Amino acid sequence: MSKLTLQIILLLSTLLLGSVNFVRAQNVSPYFGLGSARDGVGTTNNSTAVCPAGLLFDGVICEPGPTMGGLFGVVGADFMFRPHLGVNAEYSFRFAQSPFLPLAGLNFRPSFYDLNAVYQPFSGKRRIVPILEGGIGIAKVSLYFNQQACVATNCTNSSSIFGSSNHFQLHGAAGVKIYVKGRLFIKPQFDLHWARQLNQEFARNTVPEYTVAVGYTFGGR
Repeated sequence: MSKLTLQIILLLSTLLLGSVNFVRAQNVSPYFGLGSARDGVGTTNNSTAVCPAGLLFDGVICEPGPTMGGLFGVVGADFMFRPHLGVNAEYSFRFAQSPFLPLAGLNFRPSFYDLNAVYQPFSGKRRIVPILEGGIGIAKVSLYFNQQACVATNCTNSSSIFGSSNHFQLHGAAGVKIYVKGRLFIKPQFDLHWARQLNQEFARNTVPEYTVAVGYTFGGR
């Protein structure tokens, strides 16, 4: 996990825990979970270069492009300031780097940042609480340059940040909080990200995501 990811998680946790007393009459539910986001391999076809299906232009040649998948983490929080209405902030990220343009030594790590309005059809102390979300955010593709250095019989690999591309995104989600004990809940959720011009790097602008999170509700229910 990158230092930036850890800093975001720690900052969000500190803000949420520090706000518990302030929002005691309200409802705040931080959560953390695992899942995956999916997108297929893209193809370069523009005024710069035209590549065969499944290949991207790396500035010199066409080479195999990336697919999005693997294990993602998600951290976020719901803040309900009305029985049925609230806001949500969420950050999802791929844990490990994945090959982007392997012949050029580039890896990538995708992440999604979004801020949403939240609607809960039911209020009160129900064990099962459906959740609907809709909002905007940023889809980020971070690129890393990988090198291998060998001395005698020993070789070491190093990775350094190469750059990133940011895409405006629209986000929607449907999930359900299942309270398993007291205020402790499990939250399976389906997310749909639409990221502008993401199809320049992958197959589609639309990225489905599936996650299961564990969280806790502070304040009134």
